[in-house]
This record gives sequence, structure tokens and C-alpha cells, in this order.
Amino acid sequence: MLKALARTPRRWAQLATALVLLLVPHLSSPPESPLLEDIRARDFIQVLTRNTPTTYYQGRQGPTGFEYELARRFAEHLGVSLSLETTGTISDVLRAVRQGSVDLGSAALPLDATRRGVHFSRPILELQPLVVFRRGMPPVDTPKELLGLSIAAIADSGASLALRELQKRYPELSWKESADLEVADLLHMIEAGELDAAVIYAHQFKLNRLFFPGVEDGFTLGKPLSLAWAVPASGGLGLLREVNRFIDDLREQGLLDTLVERYFGHDDYLEYVGARLFIRHVHQRLPEYEALFKEAARRTGFDWKLLAALGYQESHWEPDATSPTGVRGLMMLTLPTAEQVGVDNRLDPEQSIDGGARYLLSVKERLQEEIKEPDRTWMALAAYNVGLGHLYDAQKIAEMRGGDPYDWNDVREALPLLQKREWYEKVRHGYARGGEPVIYVRNIRRYYEVLNYVDRSQQQFFQLNQRAPGEGEDAPLFDIVPPVL
Repeated sequence: MLKALARTPRRWAQLATALVLLLVPHLSSPPESPLLEDIRARDFIQVLTRNTPTTYYQGRQGPTGFEYELARRFAEHLGVSLSLETTGTISDVLRAVRQGSVDLGSAALPLDATRRGVHFSRPILELQPLVVFRRGMPPVDTPKELLGLSIAAIADSGASLALRELQKRYPELSWKESADLEVADLLHMIEAGELDAAVIYAHQFKLNRLFFPGVEDGFTLGKPLSLAWAVPASGGLGLLREVNRFIDDLREQGLLDTLVERYFGHDDYLEYVGARLFIRHVHQRLPEYEALFKEAARRTGFDWKLLAALGYQESHWEPDATSPTGVRGLMMLTLPTAEQVGVDNRLDPEQSIDGGARYLLSVKERLQEEIKEPDRTWMALAAYNVGLGHLYDAQKIAEMRGGDPYDWNDVREALPLLQKREWYEKVRHGYARGGEPVIYVRNIRRYYEVLNYVDRSQQQFFQLNQRAPGEGEDAPLFDIVPPVL
């Protein structure tokens, strides 16, 4: 009896232990989203990207780029800070995500469900593979015309997936792949005759075509792929759910379309022949005056490339330019303006550039304090063209129409109304060819964008000549994908 009683507490203990063993795994199992909880605990998210024009780069006012903008907004969505790092290749990004050394990969990644160790988000942007080829070659309009050509693609970009699909139809198809090159490198090699063609994405060609006028688009190849973000599969589903929720919200609010348009939507912003001429002048004329623009920028606080864009709009960087109305010089100063800024020889490039920069600054300083950047610069440029009085009139019209006189978008819509009697009779300075400053500012902004692109891409353009120490001239740039015969 005593033995039986002694065993009873032991049985209860065994039962209690069994219950604990059943409950503890449930209570102590890792949470469904340990990575998301970790991000919120440390108060920042680690994002890995690549330094390219379509993802992330340093602009005039700091970091910018399509995927940087998305990453910044996503960090705000989570209520944490953004820690952004860059690496060289897409495979580096995916490897870091798979290993869990970063929280999120955002680097023009093609959605590829076959990859292990990572979860991809919902599609963000459509990626349409596009064949491009060297101008002057027989047109490359069909897949069969790729046979026998020297073709290249960026490894792991997804563009090669379209080539692999095509190879099923044409087993003799062969091409080169490299993880160490960028789109600009491929386009440069096509122009230089080192390649016949390449497969990139349509939006990449749209962004780069003005800088490589020797490259033409051929035809779209295969079905569109999807740009997506990647998160570690080992981190649970919480972060992935938040990423997808964020993308859905952006799309529903129309903000995603707005960002796509902002970064990839202005393919037609320079008429193509004019763009080719501008790029030629950038290389042939601008170097002679670049130091003068930089010195004028140092004195006035403007970006030298903005002053150069203004000079190109005025004279195409021709120091002897003269208009029928008597405006003269590289910055096309009127005689009264030249006298106002102390320029005694308008045909002297140094005086003209310095005088034009100081005049633009004086106009900018006379604008109302309520006008903030970048609108303040755009309005100063408009006034450089049409006169400060007419700009004030356009501001007044904008206000009469219920707009904001300190917002460039509203003033831009009001300026052409200075050509209509019903409006110019209501303002102080009367008639003006108000449509001209709108085009004027638009052109300068777009020349400025091109100069910014060229400036930040110089090393990228010459990457082929910057091999790592120890690499010989014959070091392979590409891996060859052979025919399947």
C-alpha cells in the first residue's frame, strides 16, 4: 500500500512532465517571423542593392534611383531606418540574401521561383527582354537572325533565360554572359564593334539609348519577366508579407506607377537627332568650357552641370553666337544684362559664363521666399528667359486660376496664357511668348539630366579598362554559353 501511494506522486510527475514536453515546443518554437521581429527590435533594415542607373546611385541631392526610392519608402512603412549597402553582381545579392547576411535584396532581381533559399515578393515592374544591335548592321528583326552573331547578356539578370528558351528552338544559338559588366558596358561594346548584339531589358534601353546612338533596338524576346525583391527563406514569412502589403498599397494608391514614370518614363524627352547632337557636343565642345562652368558654379553655388545645360540651351556652347535681336555670347546675354553684371565683352567665354551664372543667381535671389527648391531653380531659369516681370505675371495668373503661385507646376501652366488677351490684359507687364520659357526650362532640365547621367557613369563606361590587379589583358570578360547540338 505504501508502495502504491509512493508511485502515485511519481505518476503525476510523469504526466506533468509529458504535458510540459507537449506544450514547450509550441511555446518556445521560433516565431513565424523572427526576421521581421529582429528588424523592428534593432530599428533598421539591411538592404543590399547595386550601384546602377536603374537601381541606386548618388544624385545631386543625395541617394536616388528607382529601387532606392522603394527601399526608403519601405523602411518608412516599417517605421525603421534604412541601412543600404551595394555589391557588384546580382549573384552576390542573391547569395547574401540566401545566407541571411542581409534582410532584403533590391537590385533589379528577376523573379525566379526555382531559386532555393530565398522568397521573392510580388512583381514590382515588368521586365521585357529586348534584343539590341549595332547601327549599320543588317536589321536584326527575328530570332533566326541572331544565329552567327556575337551576342552577350548579363549573367543572372534574367535576360539569359530568354536566350535559353530560344536555344530550345535554335540549338545552334550561342552567346556570352558576364556577371561583372553592366548594361552601359554592353552597349559601349556594341558601339565599339566588340559585340554585334545584346539582350537587355526594354526599360534599360529606354534609359540608356540617348547615350549610345550607335545602338538600335531590334525585337522583344520571349515573354516579360518580373522584377521583384528577395528575402531570406530562413527568416519566416512575416517580412515577405510586409513587403507584399507595401507593394500592394503602392500600386493601389498609384504611387508605383508614378515612380515608374519618374525614373523610366521620359524616353522621348529629347528629340533623337537632337540628343545625338547633344551627346556629340558633350564630348567635343564641353571639355573646352568645363573648367569655366565649374569656376562659375563655385562662385554662385549652382551645380556646374546646370550652368552647362543653360549654356547649351542658349548657344550650343558657341561663344560667338548672336541672335537677330542682339543677344550675344555663350550665355546669350542682352546688352543691359551684360552691363548689369559687369560683362564688357559678351563674346569672351569666361566673362559670358561668369556673367550668366551671376545673373541667374540675382534672379533667383529676387524670387519670393515661399518658393522652395527645386521649383525655385526652375522659376529662376524661366525668368532668365522671359524676364522676371513676366514670371511675376504668370504667378498672378496661377493664383487667379486657383493655383499655387509658388509651385512651378501651376506657374508652368499659367505661362502660356500670357499669349492670350483675356489673361495678359489682367496683369502688369502684358503680352509675352509664355510658351517659350516652358519649353526652355524643360530642355534645360533634360540636358541637365543627361549631363548628370554622363558624369556619374564615366567609370562605368570605362569599366572594361579597369581590370583588377593581377588580371592580364587577356582575362576573360565572358563565360560562353555554347550551342546545344
